[in-house]
Amino acid sequence: MPKILRVELASGQEREVRERLRARDLAPDTRLRLECIRLMGRGMTVPQVADLLECHVVTVRGAVRRFTDGGFDALEAAPRRGRPSSVSREDHEALAVLLDESARQGRTWTAAALCDWLAAERGVRVSAAWLTELLHRDGFRWKRTRDTLRHKADPVLQQAARAELEDLRLYGWARTRA
Repeated sequence: MPKILRVELASGQEREVRERLRARDLAPDTRLRLECIRLMGRGMTVPQVADLLECHVVTVRGAVRRFTDGGFDALEAAPRRGRPSSVSREDHEALAVLLDESARQGRTWTAAALCDWLAAERGVRVSAAWLTELLHRDGFRWKRTRDTLRHKADPVLQQAARAELEDLRLYGWARTRA
C-alpha cells in the first residue's frame, strides 16, 4: 500500500505558490507541479488531485516528492536536451511585428524571403521549412496569394469589353444555329 502523502503549506508558502502561478512565462510542466502542490496544500489526496488535473497519480507523487526534497526551485522544469533553438523569442516577436505591419500595408512574404530578412536584420540563419513550422506553432496562418491586376482595371473599360464580348457571343450563337 502506497504511503499517504501530505503537504502542509505555511501562509508564506501559499502566497508564493499563488505568485508563481501568476507568471505568464511559466512552463506547462512547472505550472502542473505548482498546481499539484497548491491542491495538496488544501488537503486533497493524491488521487483527487490527479483526477482534477487530469494527470496520473505518479505525476502528482513526483511533484510532491520534488517539493519536499528541494522546495519551490525543485519544481522548475529542467533544461531540455539537444541543441538550443537558433530562433530566439525576440526573433519570433520581431517576425510577428514585421508580418503584422506588412499585412496592414498589403505586402506578402514568402518563407524564403522571411529567412533572408532574418539573416540580414537579425543575423539568424534558418531554413524556410523550419521557419514555416515555427510560424505555424505561433499561430500564423496564410494562404497562397493570387497574381491578378483586376483591382487596377478601369471599370468603364471593363464594362465596354463585356458588352463587346456579349455582342460577339450573340453573333456567334446566331451563326451556329442557322
